[in-house]
Amino acid sequence: GIDGTSMDGRTAAEQLAAIRETTLPMIERQTAAWRAEIRPALADAGVRMLSWPDLTASERDEASEYFRSNVFPVLTPLAVDPGHPFPFISNLSKSLGVMLQHPARDERVFARVKVPQILPAWIRLESESGPDGYRFISLRSVIEHNLPALFPSMRVLSVMGFRVTRNADVEREEEDADDLLDLIAEELRARRFAGAVRLEHGPDPDAEMLELLMDELGLREADVYEIDEELDYTDLGVVASLPLPAHKYEPWTPTIPPPFNDTDAELFRAIRSNDLLVHHPYDSFGASVERFVNRAADDPSVVAIKMTIYRTGDESPFIPTLIRAAQAGKEVVCLVELKARFDEQRNIQVAEILEDAGVHVVYGFVGLKTHSKATLVVRQEPDGLRCYAHLGTGNYHTGTARLYTDLGLFTAKPEFTGDLVELFHHLTGQSPGRNYRRLLVAPENMRARFVAMIRREAQHARDGRPAGIVAKMNSLEDREVIAALYEASAAGVEIDLVVRGFCCLRPGVAGLSDNIRVVSVIGRFLEHSRLFAFRNGAERPADGEFYIGSADWMSRNLDNRIEAVTPIEEPALREACWEILATLLADRRQAWEMQPDGSYRQRKPTTDDDAVGSHERLMRRATERLSLPAASAD
Repeated sequence: GIDGTSMDGRTAAEQLAAIRETTLPMIERQTAAWRAEIRPALADAGVRMLSWPDLTASERDEASEYFRSNVFPVLTPLAVDPGHPFPFISNLSKSLGVMLQHPARDERVFARVKVPQILPAWIRLESESGPDGYRFISLRSVIEHNLPALFPSMRVLSVMGFRVTRNADVEREEEDADDLLDLIAEELRARRFAGAVRLEHGPDPDAEMLELLMDELGLREADVYEIDEELDYTDLGVVASLPLPAHKYEPWTPTIPPPFNDTDAELFRAIRSNDLLVHHPYDSFGASVERFVNRAADDPSVVAIKMTIYRTGDESPFIPTLIRAAQAGKEVVCLVELKARFDEQRNIQVAEILEDAGVHVVYGFVGLKTHSKATLVVRQEPDGLRCYAHLGTGNYHTGTARLYTDLGLFTAKPEFTGDLVELFHHLTGQSPGRNYRRLLVAPENMRARFVAMIRREAQHARDGRPAGIVAKMNSLEDREVIAALYEASAAGVEIDLVVRGFCCLRPGVAGLSDNIRVVSVIGRFLEHSRLFAFRNGAERPADGEFYIGSADWMSRNLDNRIEAVTPIEEPALREACWEILATLLADRRQAWEMQPDGSYRQRKPTTDDDAVGSHERLMRRATERLSLPAASAD
């Protein structure tokens, strides 16, 4: 029922067909990587991921005993016949489809056995494992070879592993909702029963079984994918957790930036003296962001704390901290975004816990997601009220702060904190027409400001002044921004884009994007920070304009979300931002260059120094900064 076309003119049906055409070779490459590279390499390291025929007699006995003791009581075989309807199959659950023959009747019967998610997907076998070796058998394989215990007297004709994907994009009419919390809770219930959109199955499928599954799930051949190896490679987390230090990155302990080494009493004084920039996970999230909120909760001079939460971990330290602040009599406001995809249930629970503790909880805007990452602290000082702010690119999530690269600015400058006061009034009071002096806020002024800055660079280039754009983000899709970048390229602006995820702009196309380069950096950490640099006529790139914030250059961010991007004004912090960008652009170890046809080519190191990737290089620099004299470190 969707009549519109994509940026390249495809209908929805044409897009789906193109997606399948692209996905099939990727599945083949994934299977080949596991079968021909990863699994043999694991075996060389003493980790053997076995199939049932690979097991010794003692291991088969061990696996069968595990089945009887730990698996058999949990299983629920569900046969389909006139008295037993086709079972509901939940999203991404793994199942075994079994074709059976009754001993007294000639017809074939289909049964579904769900692989329990509460049990380990790979079982470690002890009987043949040495002190330095690990032997595993998959839970699915153990169940498959013990099916006669589930269907005694029945003949097992064929077995096929399969997995169903259900649609997560459930339509909602927010404008008609009386209570957004109730609406999102209802959406979660509806999502569980949403229509199936994909069926993955094992090799050599039983034709009758496959036809039955497709009919019952309402799927076409184009929705069906044959998977020759594992249905879910995330189950291999059990391997990643093995104590094999020779095959893992060396442990990294984030450094504590010098200003955050001071006592708690001096933390606010340090922020008041100079803006502070932190770069996670090179700089400690706990010693900077967590400490800032903790200090605000315990400081008797702090009268109010306001914070946005988009995603947070199950063991988030921020929730008890905000509760403690509210119980101490401070004004505590927390905007919890209920519509954070796949975190809705957790955020509902967080909102209810905070509300029960006396925190003022706001659920966000109807029709918009609040994706900005901001904390405002209001403190009573001898000369009156003063505000302190943290504005970042990442979520207030201690888990991802160890794995994602993100930037955060601490500032007490009134023009910045004043904008943040206005933003929180907008979020809680929903009054329109805010006038932001420093912040770029979507959907208010961000799109117009970014496009204007891109066009300003084009004018600089036409007039012979230094011009350039370096922009780092997760994904690039917005039509207007891409068109402006093409125009700037045609005007002679040198443009470098660091885009980790998908990019709808094509670089290096003659006559269109000759001066645009796109690189994706993939490595130990997930590149999550958004950092934008505009030369703006400056002689040195580091003297241009720099911005960090929560928004990618995507239509959803610029038009359908509340986002905040802040300028970086301190010269030393601009130098730090340029160092990050320059390091990423020079990477020849982890960087992939996008080609004009949309494909990617990995860069290759040519010297020993090139073989050091940007993540390792930035870790080294963070460590080196700790040994500098205090004046230099500042």
